[in-house]
Amino acid sequence: MGSSSHLKRLAIPRSWPLPRKTTIWVTRPRAGAHSLERCMPLNIVIRDVIGLARSTREVRTILHNSLAKVDGRVVKDTRRGIGVMDVLTLGEDNYRCVLDTNGRLRYRPISAEEAGWKVCRIEGKSTIKGGKTQVHLHDGRNIIVDDASEHKTGDSLKISLPEQKVIEHIKFGEGTRCMLVGGIHVGKLADVTSFTVKRSSMPNEVEFDGFGTIADNVFTVGDCTLPGVEVSQ
Repeated sequence: MGSSSHLKRLAIPRSWPLPRKTTIWVTRPRAGAHSLERCMPLNIVIRDVIGLARSTREVRTILHNSLAKVDGRVVKDTRRGIGVMDVLTLGEDNYRCVLDTNGRLRYRPISAEEAGWKVCRIEGKSTIKGGKTQVHLHDGRNIIVDDASEHKTGDSLKISLPEQKVIEHIKFGEGTRCMLVGGIHVGKLADVTSFTVKRSSMPNEVEFDGFGTIADNVFTVGDCTLPGVEVSQ
């Protein structure tokens, strides 16, 4: 068995844009908000994907000097997972994590203005002390909202960084623009034409113009612009 902090390179997820036959081991992201398939460790992103460092030692130096931020907050953990929609800041440069049309994680350059927000999908909600409603977002955040009935699973919230204030509530429904995070149309944008709720153990289905997929593959983004993500033809 290997170390819990490492992963055999041959066993890395298909979403990681890395060669498999160079070394035996690769850094495993620390357990957190994103699944192993939907994120990469900060060490690998800085060194192997963006190419800002030549070794893990240089990555540690960058982090020690507080030059790296994730969603507007300084990070010091080389194993911190950077997942879908996360904003990575390295010095004056900003990147957003999206999926390409092969389902691979890409860290696209964005402007400083775009780095001030991110879109988070609502995965569920619960009632907490005082009768308030708390929504659970795809990146592990929990945000208290005023109107429980207005916020539904599948909707998204556009939040400011690093304040985490809600800028916009993007409702999922007919006509809403979404990014596909799974299926054969992964990494593209498309507008919803219909949504079917299954009254069984089968997953809910979402129809677009010319194709359909399950609800888990759909990420509501509305009018938000995403670097390198194009509308499905």
